[in-house]
Amino acid sequence: MDCSVMDTLTHDVPSPYLDPAGGLDALGYDRAAVHTAAAERLARLGRWEQAYDHLRAAVRLLQGRVGPGDELDRLRREHAEARELSRRDSLTATYNRRYLDECLATLLDQPVDPAVRTLGLSVALVDIDHFKLVNDTYGHLVGDRVLQRLVGVLGSGLPGGAFCARFGGEEFALVLPGQGYAESVEICEAARDRVARHPWAEIADGLQVTVSVGVAHCIGWPTEVERLVGEADVLLYTAKQTGRNAVGFRDTDTGFVRLAGAAAARRAIPQLPAHERTVRRPAVS
Repeated sequence: MDCSVMDTLTHDVPSPYLDPAGGLDALGYDRAAVHTAAAERLARLGRWEQAYDHLRAAVRLLQGRVGPGDELDRLRREHAEARELSRRDSLTATYNRRYLDECLATLLDQPVDPAVRTLGLSVALVDIDHFKLVNDTYGHLVGDRVLQRLVGVLGSGLPGGAFCARFGGEEFALVLPGQGYAESVEICEAARDRVARHPWAEIADGLQVTVSVGVAHCIGWPTEVERLVGEADVLLYTAKQTGRNAVGFRDTDTGFVRLAGAAAARRAIPQLPAHERTVRRPAVS
C-alpha cells in the first residue's frame, strides 16, 4: 500500500471493528496489520513522527484483541513502547539527543522524501537566554517547568514533518526537512516571537523568557551531521553576542551572518572567518 494511502488511516477504533465480546473482528485485525506495516515503512524512510502515529494506532486496536496470541501482541507493544520511550527526554517528553542523531543521520545520508531532496533541510539550535538566572531566581522546579512549557511553545507552529528535540540542558534543536532556507528562518523567527510573547508569568510572577536561535541549512547529499549542527551552533552564538532574543542565519548571497525580524536592525554583528564557522563555540547563557 502506498504511504499516502496509509497516512489517511485514522487513529481511533470505530465501533464496527469491535465484536460483542470486546475483541476485534477480521477487519480490525487487518487495520492493525496495515498500521504496523505503515509504521515499518515510514521508519525506513526516516519519517519518525508518522511512524509513531501508526504504531500507536496499531496498539490501540490490538489492546482489545483476545486469543492465544495475546502474550506475543503484548510483548510487541511493550517493545514498541520501550523503543519510543528510549527516544524521549524524561523531563520534557520531547525527542532526545539520541533520536535527533538517528534522524539526522538518516535524513543527511540519502533522503527519500522528494521535498527534502529538492528544497533541503534546516537545523536550528535554540537556547534559553539567561537560563541560569531563571534557576537562581525562581528555583530549579520553575526552571523545569519552563523547559517543559517551551517544548509546547516551540512545537505549536512547526510545519508537518518538522520536530523538536532536546539537544542538552536548556538547548533544543528544531529539524525542518523539506523547507528552503528563507522559509526555515521565517519559521524560527515566528517561534522566537511566540516564546517572547508567551505569558510566562503564569508559571511565576515576573518571569520572562526569551530564546536565541541559530539556523543552518543544507542541500546536496550526503551531508555531515557535525558540520550542519556546528554551523547552527556558531550562528546561535552570534545571535547571543548581538544581544540575544534573536535568530541568526547566513546570507546565501554574501555569506555574512544576519539577524531575522526586528533584530535585523542591530549593528556590529560578529562575522567569523570561513574556517571557524563550524567550530564549537564556548558556552554562553
